[in-house]
Amino acid sequence: MRVALGLALALAALGAMAAPLAAASPIPTRLSYAAGEIVPIPAAVPHAEGDMIDRRIVPDLRWIAARYPIYITDGFSGRLPDGEHVGCQGCHVEHSDHLNGLAVDIVPLNGDGRCDRTWRGISLLAHWAEPRQNLPRPPFRWVGYNGDAGHGCGNHLHLSWSHAPAPPSQLAEWVEVFPVGFQGVAQQPAAQRRAHPAEPPPPPGGISTVRSGGLSPRGD
Repeated sequence: MRVALGLALALAALGAMAAPLAAASPIPTRLSYAAGEIVPIPAAVPHAEGDMIDRRIVPDLRWIAARYPIYITDGFSGRLPDGEHVGCQGCHVEHSDHLNGLAVDIVPLNGDGRCDRTWRGISLLAHWAEPRQNLPRPPFRWVGYNGDAGHGCGNHLHLSWSHAPAPPSQLAEWVEVFPVGFQGVAQQPAAQRRAHPAEPPPPPGGISTVRSGGLSPRGD
């Protein structure tokens, strides 16, 4: 009886903690045709020094960081217009969304690399982004976590945003985002809305043979 009661209380507590996060799911999504630009990740989103990202997903990252204890270990990985290389070199697969500034690798804020309770918030985020394996919730194109090689609790969570096809180190014409209401990304005028254009195929699921060490191998 005590065991059953304890289990019931634990499940109730877990549900109470998770409910605000689940209830906050921002839908529907929209396509942002605002001009892209690779910019530093803002201080409001905990991240490794020097990490950058396409500015069109900054509001989404702010929303996520305000609700989940995240730390971004890598964002854009490629060359800036001035030729400077940003991010982890040679750590991602050939067609990774990191190369377009539309993917992030995430570990727990204040985590130590072990799969322990510090990963609970990251696991909740992963489940919110991908409620069922290989069926990510829009606007995410691919979610790498438990069940995906080189990802998961104790390693890292990978989030990719859906976007128009674009070569490495080039900005996509459009990016799918969720309308969180943060300032900085122009709303798409109703006259410009159209059927969802074709997007590139999802990543192959493999990981780079190069490893950078640390909390995240950044292999996506």
